[in-house]
Amino acid sequence: MQNRIGKGLSFAKRIYLPRIIGLAIGMLSVLAAIAPLGLPGWVWILLFFNGLAWPHLAYQMATRSHEPYQAERRNLLYDSLLGGFWAATMQFNPLPTVTILAMMTMNNIAAGGQRLFVHGGLAQSTGMLVSIALFGPGLELAATQLQIYACLPMLTLYPLAVGGVCYRLAIKLAEHKRQLSVLSRTDSLTGLLNYGALKDSLHSRFNTCRQERCEVVIAIIDVDHFKQINDTYGHIVGDCVLREISAELKKNLRQGDLAGRYGGDEFCVILLNSSLNQASEIMERLRQVMCRYRNEHLPELRVSLSVGLASCRSEMADPTAWLDEADKALYAAKNSGRNKVNFTPDDIVSLT
Repeated sequence: MQNRIGKGLSFAKRIYLPRIIGLAIGMLSVLAAIAPLGLPGWVWILLFFNGLAWPHLAYQMATRSHEPYQAERRNLLYDSLLGGFWAATMQFNPLPTVTILAMMTMNNIAAGGQRLFVHGGLAQSTGMLVSIALFGPGLELAATQLQIYACLPMLTLYPLAVGGVCYRLAIKLAEHKRQLSVLSRTDSLTGLLNYGALKDSLHSRFNTCRQERCEVVIAIIDVDHFKQINDTYGHIVGDCVLREISAELKKNLRQGDLAGRYGGDEFCVILLNSSLNQASEIMERLRQVMCRYRNEHLPELRVSLSVGLASCRSEMADPTAWLDEADKALYAAKNSGRNKVNFTPDDIVSLT
C-alpha cells in the first residue's frame, strides 16, 4: 500500500509542472479564439480558473488522496473534459482546437496508454456536448493572425516541458534497471555474485583463457565443519561467518578477480591473469585471516577453510571439467586434514 501511494505521489509530482505550463499557455490559445464570440462573463471566469488555478487544485487533490494515482488519472480526465468544452466553445477553430486536444491526448497516452486514451476521448466528447448544449453548435474555420501567434507557445514550450519530464523519467528508469541488474546477479547474504552470475562468469573466463591463452585459476573455498557451527551456535552466527569471509574476499582480491557464492557454505573465486603460485598466496592469506577470526561474544568459535585450486588448461573440454578439477582439489584438502590450500595432481606436476 505504501509503495502504491509513493508511486502515485511521484506520478502527481511529474505531471504538476507540465500541467501548470500547458494550461497557462493553452489558456492563451482559447482566449484568442473566444474573444470575438461575445460569450458570457462566467465563461471567462471558468477559463482563468482552468488555466491558472486548476493545476494547483488538481495537485492538492492528488497528493492528499488515499489513492494519489487514481486521483491523478481522474484529474487527467477533467483536463480532457474541459479541453473538449473549450474546443466546442471556440466553435472548433482548427488551429487552437487541434493544438489543445492533441496535447491532452498525448498526456493521456503517456500516463495511461490505450485505456486512458479511450476514456480521455470520451471525456473530450462529453465536454463538447456540454458546450454545444449551452451555446449551440458552431464552426469557425478561419484563424486570425492573433490566434496563430497565441498557439505558438503551446506548440513550442509545452513539448519542451513534457520532453524534460520524459528525459528525467528515462534517467530514473535506466538507473532502476541498472540496480535491478546488479540485484539479479548478487547473493543477498554475502553481496558476492550469486550462483547463476558466477556460472556465467566462469564460462566467460574459460572462453577468454582458451582464446587469449592467458592464465586463469579458480578456487573453491569450503568452510570446515560449517554444519557444526550452525548446529552449535545457530544460523545467525553461521551467516556472520559467511559475511566475514565475503568481506575478506572483497578486501584481498585484485581488480578483475571475481568471487561468488557457489553453494551454502562454499565460495568460488576466479583469478584472472594469475599463476597457481599467485592464486595460492592469495588463498593462503585468506585462510590465515579466517583462522584468526574471533567473535567477541563467542570466543571459543574457530573458523577454518579448505581451498581447492585448479588452473584452466588446454585439455579441458568445458568449464564443468574445470570446476571438477577444483572440486577434486578441495576434497583432497578436506580428506587430508582440512584447513589447507590444495592443488590437483595435474597442477602439482605443472608446477614442478
